[in-house]
Amino acid sequence: MADSVREGRKLSRSFGGLALLGAVLVVAGLVGLVYTGVATLTSMILFGWLLLVGGLVGLLHAIQSRGTNYFWLGVVVAALNIAAGVVVIRHPHGTAEALTMFAALLFLTGGVFRLVGSVVVRGPQFGWTLLQGAFGLLLGLLVLFDWPHSSLYVLGCFFSLALLFDGLGLIAIGVGGRRIVSMVSDQLGPDRAAREQPSSDEQKRSDS
Repeated sequence: MADSVREGRKLSRSFGGLALLGAVLVVAGLVGLVYTGVATLTSMILFGWLLLVGGLVGLLHAIQSRGTNYFWLGVVVAALNIAAGVVVIRHPHGTAEALTMFAALLFLTGGVFRLVGSVVVRGPQFGWTLLQGAFGLLLGLLVLFDWPHSSLYVLGCFFSLALLFDGLGLIAIGVGGRRIVSMVSDQLGPDRAAREQPSSDEQKRSDS
């Protein structure tokens, strides 16, 4: 019984840690939505370091697997990641402008394809697909018309929203997990007590 209690406490602490991490992410997301320019630069620098570290790890892995058929391919991919990471870290503003343009083009092409597809196919989700296409087209045009100024807030806004929703998801998992652990512990407690309590016949035998 003591082991089960300890395991339940460990699970409860783990879920509490998830909820705490989610709260930190929610706060970071809200701050990022207020200071979108800082969030954009932060996301670019993080992206650059991820590319750089990934490239170094890939290069080490390629060196360890030298002599195989994929050695030079691994070296080339790692070198490209390292070079891209260095460029992103040294020029975060230019990278943000390029990625914002790319995002605007994605919104435009996705919106056009959804609009055309919904009109041509006219499936059961016609209205929803048409609305998605119109929203993507409008969003792409808004970002494109305000470019390059839009690069100061678009990526930061997306990054902050991702942090916010991830944080809310972790909070939900943490709080729900702690409730489930508490409910299971409360249900197991009376059951163990009932099983450990001697029956009436055994009690009579012991009294006699």
